[in-house]
Amino acid sequence: MILYPAIDLKDGQAVRLYKGEMEKATVFHDRPAEQAKAFEAAGCDWLHLVDLNGAFAGEPVNGAAVEAILAETSVPAQLGGGIRDMATIAMWIEKGIARVILGTVAVENPALVREAAKAFPGKVAVGIDARNGRVATKGWAEETDVMVTDLAHSFEDAGVAAIIYTDINRDGAMQGPNVEATEALARAVSIPVIASGGVSSLADLIALRDTGVIAGAISGRALYDGALDLGEALAALSA
Repeated sequence: MILYPAIDLKDGQAVRLYKGEMEKATVFHDRPAEQAKAFEAAGCDWLHLVDLNGAFAGEPVNGAAVEAILAETSVPAQLGGGIRDMATIAMWIEKGIARVILGTVAVENPALVREAAKAFPGKVAVGIDARNGRVATKGWAEETDVMVTDLAHSFEDAGVAAIIYTDINRDGAMQGPNVEATEALARAVSIPVIASGGVSSLADLIALRDTGVIAGAISGRALYDGALDLGEALAALSA
């Protein structure tokens, strides 16, 4: 199971939100690229980047910070937030992003996901963010009537590289991930599922890994707060 250290970008800084609320942002680093280099030095295989302003604006906002991270690190990075058309997808892949994450657009324009997955094999993931089993969009600001498993199933034959499943109520709350819901989703679809939201301890990572069906886990706040040591976690997962 791959551990993805998260760098959430707001106003050019690395921050963490509490349950997705922009006004409850804690700044952890003024230079996100330095944070990325620290994660790389600790031995991570991937980085998980989110343009938070972009998720609300519907277009890239923290591009300069993302480009600095790409310039100063060599591990592959996946990026979500404000990526809602083919031009933006192509731009980020050309700039060196290894995988783009399509969230809002996966609900509003699923044909775009299919087109992108076909055009860029292995480089397109779907981000499914949910409250109580229902999908939320536009930086989690809008809730829909779409059920998580229904949305995931709709992309079974699209060729997407992964589904990143976030339980919004757990995100940044340090309460542990929703292992049951994530495992259920991973068992319901053939697409690799990456867990996001609430991963706050080594025990959380082990619980996700031990399901045997979850492909990856994203952690942010716990790494910044020191509740989770990245090197230690990577060693434990590879043991």
